[in-house]
Amino acid sequence: MVSQPVPSDVGALLDLYDRALPEVYGYLRHRCGDRLEAEDLTGETFVAAARSIGAGRAEVVSIPWLMGVARHKLLDHWRAKARDERTLAALSTTPAPEDSFDERLDAWRALEVLRGLSPSHRAALTLRYLDDLPVKEVAKHLGRSEGATDQLLARARAAFRRAYGESDHGD
Repeated sequence: MVSQPVPSDVGALLDLYDRALPEVYGYLRHRCGDRLEAEDLTGETFVAAARSIGAGRAEVVSIPWLMGVARHKLLDHWRAKARDERTLAALSTTPAPEDSFDERLDAWRALEVLRGLSPSHRAALTLRYLDDLPVKEVAKHLGRSEGATDQLLARARAAFRRAYGESDHGD
């Protein structure tokens, strides 16, 4: 889509919202797997975008720009979730229940396996393979060096393969 200047009136902003909402929500829904989380993140995306526009930090507003805002909101969400999981794990005395892997080998199962990985592995694999970003861009989004990102991706791929293989035994 062609970039558009920052909307100067409410009508133009609402038009952009109407055109972008399905894409932003679809992107987030597909990646986080939970309807309510996707709805919350979609709302946060548009609030952050409106704040950027209002503060004059956005020169050009387009659907791809909004998708970038959504990507950042998703990464922030995963980071916060990772912190929460670490805190709960530290406080928990009982082991987490085993996931059952009853689904067939298909794209849905691959996404389920991805959702079961740690937030850092999930973020790295999503940015690299679902969003098709080069390693350099993945590193930038994750705040890591390229070398550290390469290592993270290798560990994430190995974890995915293990989890996917384990899920095969549930059929």
